[in-house]
Amino acid sequence: MRKVRDYDAELKALGDKARAIKAKKVQQLGELVTSTGADALDADVLAGALLHIVAEAQVEGNREAWRSDGAAFFQGRGRKAGRRAGGNGEGGSQANAGEEQA
Repeated sequence: MRKVRDYDAELKALGDKARAIKAKKVQQLGELVTSTGADALDADVLAGALLHIVAEAQVEGNREAWRSDGAAFFQGRGRKAGRRAGGNGEGGSQANAGEEQA
C-alpha cells in the first residue's frame, strides 16, 4: 500500500529551505564584502562599482581575470588567516619596487 503524501507540508518544508538558503547567501555576501574591505565604501559607490562590473563582465577576458584573482584571494585567505592584519605580501614588494626606482 502506498503512503499518502502531504503536499502542503512538503511545499512548506521546501519554502523554508529556500528561505534558509537565501538567508545564508545574503550572509555570505555580507561576509565577502567585509573581508575584501569593500564595506569601507559608501553604499552608492559600491552599487555603482558593481553596476560597472556587471557591464564589463560581458567581456570573457575580464571574467577569467576576475575569477583567477578571486581564487587567489580565497586560497591565500584559507592558508594564512592572520596575513590580513599585517598586510599582504605583495604590498611590501610594491613599496620596495618604488624605492628602487627613486
